[in-house]
Amino acid sequence: MSPDRAVLRRALDRGEREGGSVEFKERLTENLHLSEGRLESLAAQLRHRVLSGDGEATYVVGVTDDGGLAGISPAEFSESMDVLSLLAEEAGAHIEEVKTWGVDGVSENGSAATDGIVGVATVSEGSVLADDDHIVVGTAGHVDHGKSTLVGSLVTGDADDGEGGTRGFLDVQPHEVERGLSADLSYGVYGFDDEGEPIRMDNPHRKDDRARVVEESDRLVSFVDTVGHEPWLRTTIRGLVGQKLDYGLLTVAADDGVTETTREHLGILLATDLPTIVAITKCDLVDEERVAEVERDVEQALREVDKTPLRVERHGVDTAIDEISETVVPVVTTSAVTKAGLDDLDEMFEALPKTAGEVGDFRMYVDRTYNVQGVGAVASGTIKSGEVEAGDELLLGPMQDGSFRDVEVRSIEMHYHRVDEAKAGRIVGIALKGVREADIERGMVLLPSDADPSPVREFEAEVMVLNHPTRIGDGYEPVVHLETVSEAAAFYPEGGQLLPGDAGKTRVRFKFRSYLVEEGQKFVFREGSSKGVGTVTDIDPVE
Repeated sequence: MSPDRAVLRRALDRGEREGGSVEFKERLTENLHLSEGRLESLAAQLRHRVLSGDGEATYVVGVTDDGGLAGISPAEFSESMDVLSLLAEEAGAHIEEVKTWGVDGVSENGSAATDGIVGVATVSEGSVLADDDHIVVGTAGHVDHGKSTLVGSLVTGDADDGEGGTRGFLDVQPHEVERGLSADLSYGVYGFDDEGEPIRMDNPHRKDDRARVVEESDRLVSFVDTVGHEPWLRTTIRGLVGQKLDYGLLTVAADDGVTETTREHLGILLATDLPTIVAITKCDLVDEERVAEVERDVEQALREVDKTPLRVERHGVDTAIDEISETVVPVVTTSAVTKAGLDDLDEMFEALPKTAGEVGDFRMYVDRTYNVQGVGAVASGTIKSGEVEAGDELLLGPMQDGSFRDVEVRSIEMHYHRVDEAKAGRIVGIALKGVREADIERGMVLLPSDADPSPVREFEAEVMVLNHPTRIGDGYEPVVHLETVSEAAAFYPEGGQLLPGDAGKTRVRFKFRSYLVEEGQKFVFREGSSKGVGTVTDIDPVE
């Protein structure tokens, strides 16, 4: 028997033994199970099963009443999960996890079918934490400056072995989805209980361990961990610009100091008006004199971009929490090996207020897409504004021709934890009905169904050139990173040129297609070693 089938068999065997907390269903349908009177009855039954299971119930879908494997179609399974989600919400619970298996099903005419699905859904008592208690932190820093190791030690509480051992907790590909909806754009997550004590991951490689942290935490901290290699600067920019971050965390290694990449990452963080913390890492490798030298260099680099450094060791954590802003940057001295400074970071992350999330209608730019068996197309990203619920009707686009498509929210998941709704600032995966995964692209946006979006091919912007070997003239074609859009665009500067260090106006035209762009949005542009930042000042809707 395969490992997957063995897991399924154990779930079925457990159901036969426990009875009260386990329910077998061949399928759930909207017409039958959500009809008047039936919904209330089934919600009460679900509530009873949750209480019988000490806060947790198991629903096995795609099986007969006696636990025999029947298998249902992907569409039937998706409908069943939609119905179960609504029943759980009515009962004051939520779907925490869904696992699926492919089995030999039965077609409508009774012949054998090979695309049947059996799923095991875990339903848990209560709802997830409030959105105000979830902050998202974007990390940046030069390669080998210890940012992944630092985050690994924060989320596990483990000291590093001096060889970057805790870094391995974060070296996973977020697009490797084994089941369900993945919203794992952040590579690390930990939380705090209602008394401020950390709740960390025992085994970050296990998805259910991440779900446990989400479930148990009264406050959650997610990390979007970027890459420090210059060839992967595009990925770093996407992590810092494409997500709706609350704070930035820039690492500077004490043995290497401030580098050109450090300055570039600092420029990107601060150009997007992101409140940022600088962590000087690897302080166990050098003497106190070298640490003091790097601290002075960091402070000088911050002052050069009109920011005020605040040394936490001198002024205290409470002051850092009160003063951090777009202009004041706390500086913390740390070591993942000795765990020096990690308590200070814990205190800050436990108390810092949420900054991301805008008022207004729901909006989410798509960062990744998946196709999940039994669920269908999934769009993943960070909610920019508003909120979304399972069952909502939305618009998705723009498509290649500039149009928007009607879609419906099947379900929502965060860190492998299924939720019924989510608000601005949350990193989520949204399963969509009415579209194929192949038709969804990064840079598209999800909006309410009554929105009237106008895709933009061209816009005006104020830009600053951070680094360029020569002048920038008409027709200069960098890649523009705006929200999750990464697209080649032509620049047409006012006056015909921009020089290194210049700030000025330019017209920007996407090379291949239109996107949804708004006045005030920040963006980064790059081409080879050239880099700059900008702000959209005026838009020209496509005619």
